[in-house]
Amino acid sequence: MKLHLLDGTYELFRSYFGAPARQAPDGMEVGAVHGILGSTLNLLQEDGVTHLGAAFDTVIRSFRNDLYSGYKTEAGVPEELLAQFPIAEDALDCIGVTVWRMREYEADDAIASAVAKLGGKFDQVVILSPDKDLRQCVDGERVVGFDRRKGAFIDEDGVVEKFGVSPKSIPDYLGLVGDSADGFPGVPGWGAKSAALVLAEYPHIEDIPLEAELWSVQVRGAPRLVESLRARMGEALLFRFLARLRPDVPLKETAEDLRWRGVPRGRFLDFCDRHGFGSIRDRPTVWVD
Repeated sequence: MKLHLLDGTYELFRSYFGAPARQAPDGMEVGAVHGILGSTLNLLQEDGVTHLGAAFDTVIRSFRNDLYSGYKTEAGVPEELLAQFPIAEDALDCIGVTVWRMREYEADDAIASAVAKLGGKFDQVVILSPDKDLRQCVDGERVVGFDRRKGAFIDEDGVVEKFGVSPKSIPDYLGLVGDSADGFPGVPGWGAKSAALVLAEYPHIEDIPLEAELWSVQVRGAPRLVESLRARMGEALLFRFLARLRPDVPLKETAEDLRWRGVPRGRFLDFCDRHGFGSIRDRPTVWVD
């Protein structure tokens, strides 16, 4: 039995930039909602998809913005996309999917917490997202990532192959290298190659000797890297904290609550009528009356 966890924020962005524009009867743009609704209905028809939870960044800002002023915000996100978040959440809710609407935390935190709280009840957890932050949740072949666009799984060996570090070191890797998508720069001089080489030997930032001559791994420019880390240690640890997902978001659902039982007919048809989704009304194959 598998647990599938959907990165709703990523899926909505993907639909917005990949699906045709579409207007509801009231003139509101709902193309991204139509796209994510259709792709989720397709997902629910796949073999082995029995338990599903979806997490959204209902509000783009989170507690991390209180810790670092440069952390990502809604700036630059199209208004017509932001306006579709609550509708997309309602869309997945109306087809019987458990939806986590994140405000203080991020969608990734909800997914990490679901892995921590519920993952042990399943033979495998599949995280439906290509987000590098979520790679820290990967555990052997028991918790894996899946990029729906590429149709590609990534297990723990795949994380090591791609990043050069194990999943547990991904926050440290991002703390050193930075994450432009989340708005923090990392430590000057540290790049993907140097961070991977060092963290493969010393898995966490505080494990890295602050004297280059003590390093047991050969890295070009080691003295310069050490000097930079010494000067920016506080920032490196802060950036790692920003990158580290929270496993303690208060999710109330049990494993059984995430079992998909079918589409509630009345709610779904009403939703389709209100938003002009006539072409999708007959897509569900399992109904709950």
